[in-house]
Amino acid sequence: MRLVIFGLTVSSSWGNGHATLWRGLCNALAKQGHEVLFFERDVPYYANHRDLSSPDNYGLVLYPDWEAVRTRAEESVRDSDVAILTSYCPDAQPASDLVRGSRTVKVFYDLDTGVTVETLRSRGSVSYIPRDGLGDFDLVLSYVGGRSLEDLRELLGAKRTAPLYGSVDPELHRPVPKTSHYDSDLSYLGTYASDRQPALHELFLKPAERLPDKKFLVGGAQYPEDFPWNRNVWFVRHVPPGEHPSFYCSSRATLNVTRAAMASVGYCPSGRLFEAAACETPIISDWWEGLDEFFCPGRELLVARCSEDVVEALSRPSQELREIGSAAREHVLDAHTAEHRSRELLRLVEVV
Repeated sequence: MRLVIFGLTVSSSWGNGHATLWRGLCNALAKQGHEVLFFERDVPYYANHRDLSSPDNYGLVLYPDWEAVRTRAEESVRDSDVAILTSYCPDAQPASDLVRGSRTVKVFYDLDTGVTVETLRSRGSVSYIPRDGLGDFDLVLSYVGGRSLEDLRELLGAKRTAPLYGSVDPELHRPVPKTSHYDSDLSYLGTYASDRQPALHELFLKPAERLPDKKFLVGGAQYPEDFPWNRNVWFVRHVPPGEHPSFYCSSRATLNVTRAAMASVGYCPSGRLFEAAACETPIISDWWEGLDEFFCPGRELLVARCSEDVVEALSRPSQELREIGSAAREHVLDAHTAEHRSRELLRLVEVV
């Protein structure tokens, strides 16, 4: 099968959650014998932080603007079996016109459904959604499930919807030795987002204030200069995917915090959840509807609704935390790898 994708980025993991997910999916599809070609506009902020230039198993087309790549895009879609357009694609409008006018299986994959629905309701339109909605696509996939699928049908006219959740590449994310560079009692890995800040303050910064003898570590991009750092909170600017295992495995536990727009609709497992679990790192997570459909609270991760819950979790014996991390890894390898998701994708497009 030939698949062509028009997306935000696969070449740079800086400041976004798209690249790591697509790398896992594209590699998994290629290993199953499928041809994959990813079109990405070459923008400066990703070019300056690029950590993948020439994928081994699939094609990557970096282009300066749509006109420069139009002919190749048209040829690729014409020769494909499946054409996928994603949320936050910089050239969503011309790419959607091309895909919807083709005879291939037409797919829209919204990796930011909570944000899409919230923006649509507040502003009336979303830049990466076709002007007349999603009704012309054969399949609309969502990174989150639950009632978001109904929103995509009611608000954007999607005819057939299905969740395609995050996943992890176990060849990249696995237990590795600890490193002093990332040593911490509690870590948090994620790009700064204002709607995550209240939860991050409650579940990370407040516990740090209460536990001054413990080390707290933040890794990510776009944090403002006025971020309220504490004496025992350390910062690493942008952790590339290849170092995620060392980051997680050097932590006694790691925190998962979900963007408010996603948490409000539920069924929104972050790729970071699966990554940390695959690294066998004990996870402390905020709560959202459906979390218990992906992990068993108390056995495979710990749920925190306030700072006291985090303090209590960090007071648990190390052996107990290790058992939680081990159970989470076993579950993820059984159900949430990139290979699992790639096969789900193929099953969904094959019945269109």
